Amino acid sequence: MPTLSPLDSNADQGVRYFSGEATYSSGFTVPKGVKLGAPLWIDLGKVGDVAEVRVNGQLAGTTWFAPYRIDIGKLVKAGKNMLQVKVANLWVNRLIGDQQPGAQKITFTAAPTYKPDAPLRPSGLIGPVEFLGE
Repeated sequence: MPTLSPLDSNADQGVRYFSGEATYSSGFTVPKGVKLGAPLWIDLGKVGDVAEVRVNGQLAGTTWFAPYRIDIGKLVKAGKNMLQVKVANLWVNRLIGDQQPGAQKITFTAAPTYKPDAPLRPSGLIGPVEFLGE
């Protein structure tokens, strides 16, 4: 997707009712005024539900509650850096998607838990993503 947006509001039903891991990638340079090796926090904004952050292929950390922030200062380098955020969501939206009229069921549960008109949970990396220096 060209911009961050909640998966649960996507027009594509495969995306809207998605359950699993979605990976977001982007290149970035260290903001001016930030000293290499000094704390540099990445604030992911809003996340649904758990985010794992990697910088230049190295694990920076995992966060599952607000504020969704991780210090990436020790992993950044001068010049171009690579950011990867892997977000896993709960399977609530998939269960709701399986209840939609005409849907081909993907999941199995012993007893249906959600109705087709149940509200979807915020899902994916919603943002905004910002760098916060100290």
